[in-house]
Amino acid sequence: MVDKDLENEKEQEQKFEDIKNMGIPNIPETKNNIQFISIIGEIEGHSIASNDKKATKYEHIIPILIASQQDPKIEGIFIILNTVGGDVEAGLALSELINSVDKPKISLVLGGGHSIGVPLATSTDYSFIVPTATMTIHPIRTTGLVIGVPQTFRYFEKMQQRIINFILRTSNIDEQTLKGLMYSTDEIANDVGTILVGEEAVKYGLINEVGGFSVALNKLYEMIKSKNE
Repeated sequence: MVDKDLENEKEQEQKFEDIKNMGIPNIPETKNNIQFISIIGEIEGHSIASNDKKATKYEHIIPILIASQQDPKIEGIFIILNTVGGDVEAGLALSELINSVDKPKISLVLGGGHSIGVPLATSTDYSFIVPTATMTIHPIRTTGLVIGVPQTFRYFEKMQQRIINFILRTSNIDEQTLKGLMYSTDEIANDVGTILVGEEAVKYGLINEVGGFSVALNKLYEMIKSKNE
């Protein structure tokens, strides 16, 4: 009895530690066939985000995706996004991993899907955005010292093209339209890029449909049913 109590106590402590590290509230376990994954705040990559920022650690999301692929009980994946962007390499890595999972996948943009959050939103088989959510499309930005040599600029160009190619591969937007939105100078003050709100993201072919949680969930159930048949 004592050993069992000790085991339960250790399990509870581990749960609290996981919650602390992830920066998300405890989500009660539910017996269903869908894996819900939330990507919130700044996407933290190889560098640790500052303590005053909400962040999603990409190394925590990767094991969840791998486990979802391997677990036969999981039949679909639901990605919930409200992100300001963050580490480009980490965000693109997550986008590629999500896209490569061969189970039905849905994304829902709530609040915002900015910067590297755009390819995360398009990485699934079907995407939704709520009417009030926004998505910011802009070129790669950097902070700090940049060495002013041609090789550095070519690196950023290649990185930018990797993101563009991924979005083109996983959405219905065309390259000319995407680049036009990305390099627009009349939308954001003192910067380049475009902010799309709800229906606009659908109009440009970036997102598939405007809808909320229940609509997206029903779509995922339909996709699961279709695959099983």
